[in-house]
Amino acid sequence: MADLREITIPFNRSSLMGREMQYIAQAMLIGQIAGDQTFTKKCHALLERLIGTPKALLTTSCTHALEMAALLLEIKPGDEVIVPSFTFVSTVNAFVLRGATPVFADVRPDTLNIDEQKLPSLITDRTRAIVPVHYAGVGCEMDEILLLAESANVAVVEDNAHGLMGKYRGRSLGSFGAMATQSFHETKNVTCGEGGALLINDTRYVERAEIIREKGTNRSRFFRGQVDKYTWVDVGSSYLMSDVLAAFLYGQLEALQSIQSKRQHVWQTYDTALRDWCRDHRVGTPVIPEHCVQSYHMYYLILPSLDARQALIAHLRQRGILAVFHYLPLHLSDMGRKFGGRDGDCPVTEDLSNRLLRLPFYNELTEADQASVIDAIKSFEGLPRSAR
Repeated sequence: MADLREITIPFNRSSLMGREMQYIAQAMLIGQIAGDQTFTKKCHALLERLIGTPKALLTTSCTHALEMAALLLEIKPGDEVIVPSFTFVSTVNAFVLRGATPVFADVRPDTLNIDEQKLPSLITDRTRAIVPVHYAGVGCEMDEILLLAESANVAVVEDNAHGLMGKYRGRSLGSFGAMATQSFHETKNVTCGEGGALLINDTRYVERAEIIREKGTNRSRFFRGQVDKYTWVDVGSSYLMSDVLAAFLYGQLEALQSIQSKRQHVWQTYDTALRDWCRDHRVGTPVIPEHCVQSYHMYYLILPSLDARQALIAHLRQRGILAVFHYLPLHLSDMGRKFGGRDGDCPVTEDLSNRLLRLPFYNELTEADQASVIDAIKSFEGLPRSAR
């Protein structure tokens, strides 16, 4: 089996897409490298325009944006927050840090998004928030989720880490909940290595969000000339992204249309080349509802079994190709079980997480390398052909 030093086609590879280095140099030359300066403000304006959100605030990570959301909602011990079991640990940690009890929801078998039909049975008088995760940049069923949340007087916080440029019924992902969070981690379509953003759609939270993000001070109001000095007025932390990273991010955001075009081509190439093979071998492929526009964040396969998934991973690695699985069920993790998670609680999550395989997918994946991945998959002999 090839080790990682012999991998020739990685799962992910970052690349320069525009004027990132020019903007970093500019930030250094004008002496603005701390947070909330020239390039941070440029990113804020661009994100607000792209997504249609009243306020965007860059953060050091999507994790920190989620933590800010928990602080803004004043989550406290005894509160419950509904999250999908099939997600990254940050989605739940942000609320657990405030003392909340996570309530794990199963996902739909088609989009792998939180199953909106399961939510009514999970809501109690202690529920404070629902956190839908737009898996692979495909929108959750937000109409039903928002209607349910409104009837139960529960906040919605979108985890839109995968979903920049995705849409649900013509509206941008990240514009539905009271708040939403973005990720600019190196694995995302648009990146600055580590980074995120809090999107605030309910403007009641804007002023306090600025305070929390500025270590609990009203420093943002001071710099706008609204107060003659700033002081400690609330809880908070240092959630500001350096303007050096914001400069890099702005270069990426400027190139967003080019990035999306490249990723759409990669996604469609996989889908066209593999769909017949997948059908013949009972392998699932991504489902994109007609009312959704995906973000082209990833391409994955659903193998018939865990053994088949692991065998295909090994087969690809032998050819120098790194393909990886994704989330493990949070309700079955050590921490999840401490909160009452049990085998069988989320059967779709438990099944699909064992069988999902993500293929190499990045902005500068060459046609030759992608053809190698496709050929390697088609040469895999570990699956029987289905009767037709």
